[in-house]
Amino acid sequence: MNTIMRKAKYTLGALAVCCLAAAPAAHAQTSTWDTVKERGSIRLGVVSGATPWFDKNSRTGEWSGVGYQVGSAAAEALGVELELVEVTWGNAVAALQGGKIDMMPLLDPTPKRAVAVDFVTYPLLFNPLGVMVGDDVQADRWEDLNRPEVRLSVPQGTSMEAFLTKNTPKATLLRLPGNAETIAAFQSGRVDGAVLFLPPLMRFQQKLGSGKVVRPSPPRANPSSIAVRREADKTWRDFLSTATLFWHENGSVQGWYEAYLVGAGTDPARMPPIAPK
Repeated sequence: MNTIMRKAKYTLGALAVCCLAAAPAAHAQTSTWDTVKERGSIRLGVVSGATPWFDKNSRTGEWSGVGYQVGSAAAEALGVELELVEVTWGNAVAALQGGKIDMMPLLDPTPKRAVAVDFVTYPLLFNPLGVMVGDDVQADRWEDLNRPEVRLSVPQGTSMEAFLTKNTPKATLLRLPGNAETIAAFQSGRVDGAVLFLPPLMRFQQKLGSGKVVRPSPPRANPSSIAVRREADKTWRDFLSTATLFWHENGSVQGWYEAYLVGAGTDPARMPPIAPK
């Protein structure tokens, strides 16, 4: 029996040593940094209709917006191509976990998301929250909307939804797939107000030509970041962290934002800055 036990311990010990020796090599093959370099491209998550972060021209199929510019700048810095993969705010985390995308800009860091993915160590921008309501709806304070008879639409699986769930628990929330559906619910009269971050909200209001955009008190501005797949090798995350700080400090993020607004016919002076120093 002792001989058998000694052999078993020796075999298990040898297997453990082999596994430990093989682990770094296996990890190196699956890290995002190595994958991007070997593939020669970055797979960027993009969300249709999420202006001004992501905007797809229906006629040409070309993309623009702050999130698109972030991916383009990262690809240029590494000398690789940029691949665009359409996701939603609700399934972006799963897309990262499944290796379908390598980075997801403009995803708000939350404790729940941080359980599943990593975020760069510096906010990409700060996103003010607002609501579009009819002229007869009082929305000066969030508490004004916290009533059972008030119906609000909001994109599902977002920090906006989490905020409303906590701060307007008495309101009726209509949780929808994305920004466009959130606005469509307001436009059709299914809800009394559409809750989005202020920049896309004002763009939608400009297109609709109706409704009023309000930034209720107390004002809320969420830090928005870049999410990446969680892995032991932090090279990819650290590269994007350094790049994010650089783009923020040299004014690139605010510049991309203002350039998009100008191209869309909106005066940047009407909008609060997203990357204040």
